[in-house]
Amino acid sequence: MKKRIVILGAGESGTGAAILAKQLGYDVFVSDKSPIKDTYKHTLKQHEISCEEGTHTLKTILNAHLVIKSPGIPETSEVMQAIHAKGIDVIGEIEFGYRHAGKCMIVAITGSNGKTTTTNLIYHVLKHAGLNAEMGGNIGKSFAELVAEDLKTNQGNKDKQRVYVLEVSSFQLDDIRKFRPDIAVLLNITPDHLDRYDYKMENYVRSKFRITMNQKRGDLFITNADDPEIQSFMKSRPDAIRCKTELIHKKDLKNGYVRIGQTLAFDVSSTALKGPHNHFNAACAIHVALRLGVAPDVIEEGLFYFTPPPHRMEKVAEIDGVIWINDSKATNVDSVFYALQSMDRPTVWIVGGVDKGNDYTPLLPLVEKQVKTIVCMGTDNSKIINALKDLKIKIVETKSAEEAVNAAAKFAEEGDAVLLSPACASFDLFKNYEDRGDQFKNAVLTLKV
Repeated sequence: MKKRIVILGAGESGTGAAILAKQLGYDVFVSDKSPIKDTYKHTLKQHEISCEEGTHTLKTILNAHLVIKSPGIPETSEVMQAIHAKGIDVIGEIEFGYRHAGKCMIVAITGSNGKTTTTNLIYHVLKHAGLNAEMGGNIGKSFAELVAEDLKTNQGNKDKQRVYVLEVSSFQLDDIRKFRPDIAVLLNITPDHLDRYDYKMENYVRSKFRITMNQKRGDLFITNADDPEIQSFMKSRPDAIRCKTELIHKKDLKNGYVRIGQTLAFDVSSTALKGPHNHFNAACAIHVALRLGVAPDVIEEGLFYFTPPPHRMEKVAEIDGVIWINDSKATNVDSVFYALQSMDRPTVWIVGGVDKGNDYTPLLPLVEKQVKTIVCMGTDNSKIINALKDLKIKIVETKSAEEAVNAAAKFAEEGDAVLLSPACASFDLFKNYEDRGDQFKNAVLTLKV
């Protein structure tokens, strides 16, 4: 009799796990309490995988040998409580993929901000160098689906040089057991998702550090020497890191160069990686590539040809001497801080959306120094206006991307920049941050007509 695997959640993670489980010969059932998107429903049908949507039928779920849960499902949910009461083993999709990945190298990247850019950057540099790399995890394809594809073509076990570059979230790390990256990258830790962690920062920090928990002496941990949460944890738990650690310091990132040790310096001044935060991301990519044997000149060339992913400090256009930048992914204050810090022109700042309990105080010195006009875009801008009104900077309110762009165009002059960096969630006016960014870009490009 086939072992039965039940997968909770039919998004990218759950569907990928289902594909791999089916390919491995398990009896697979997928349950999602929400409606399943058509694209995933089609994929499950194509692979002849049974599923249900809009409910969790406990009778069908609780006869599983193993449950693989999607990262967004909290342990406090009714279905998880029932599964634990029955004593059924539960793992996450990242763990499941790892158990069947065969011989490979794993580079895993986590952090509160910058994960996607850094993951894309590392992948790009490694591919540019000719390494047999794949990218996925919390972006793109799930790890499990990447493993399934490699096993299908017999590359998973035969190609020792396969490198998986994986973005991993704290939610995904919560569900690992043996997942062990050869190279782990922890970018930064700032308050986020605290509702998931009993509103205790220390719980969130511990979750992030799970990326190192299975690493051994021959592995590598790359992290931020100047992040207070990271350094506090490492000082209080010196036993938590058992492998070599490479610390990246602010002092190594100066005058458009990233310096590694006493002899290597990489020019990032002419790349698309603008601002100290992106130079730090570049430093992480350099450390990873050097570890994997990539020559310094090849790394520098890869950095030069890198294009940041959409909605992250993405240059949309230059119109009449004004540069328009889409940073719609900046949904918290820390991300906006990095964005404003990287601006080298007077800036019209478009901000607003669904406030996430933001404290805008850390932004005030930067806003005062860099911003000439503030364009609020949201259904309720009162908190932002109250936080920024004492700066004596002109503030205008708008209710759509088109209205915000038109307002910004009135105030921006040759030599200025317009920056969409909202600091807020997008769900008041848009489907998600991608929709917000796309509508912004479309409105900007309309100005050129």
